Amino acid sequence: MNTNANAGNAMARKPTTKAARLVIHADGGSRGNPGPSAIGVVIEDAGGNVIERFGRRIADGTNNEAEYKAAIIAAERAIALGAVDAEFLFDSELLVFQVTRQYRVKSRRLAGLHALLMEKLARIPKWAVRHVPRQLNAEADALLNQALDQPD
Repeated sequence: MNTNANAGNAMARKPTTKAARLVIHADGGSRGNPGPSAIGVVIEDAGGNVIERFGRRIADGTNNEAEYKAAIIAAERAIALGAVDAEFLFDSELLVFQVTRQYRVKSRRLAGLHALLMEKLARIPKWAVRHVPRQLNAEADALLNQALDQPD
């Protein structure tokens, strides 16, 4: 877990206070590697009430690129919703370990996405990322798969 003290079709309800604490499940995936890609995001308030949930197609890419794009879009939504404290839950161990600096970002393709994600996270006063098993990210995964199943 890393804490930084400085740093589609959505159902939405704005938090009532600027001091919003959000819990965000995000997932990205592609069919083929690279191939058609999508993301799924579920944003909850501190009480577990869903504020937003959405899935959407994104540009073709690899699974890891889709994971990063899901994280970037989730961070953008957290910023737009006024999050002061956000916990991001991902089933991508690579993404979590790169964000927490346990792994270096070796891929040039991921380096730019990593830098953009870190820029977004720096705009949230307090944030954390945590790796969760795939079954604890099932709704975000289902949303991305629904988006991938939609005809072009």
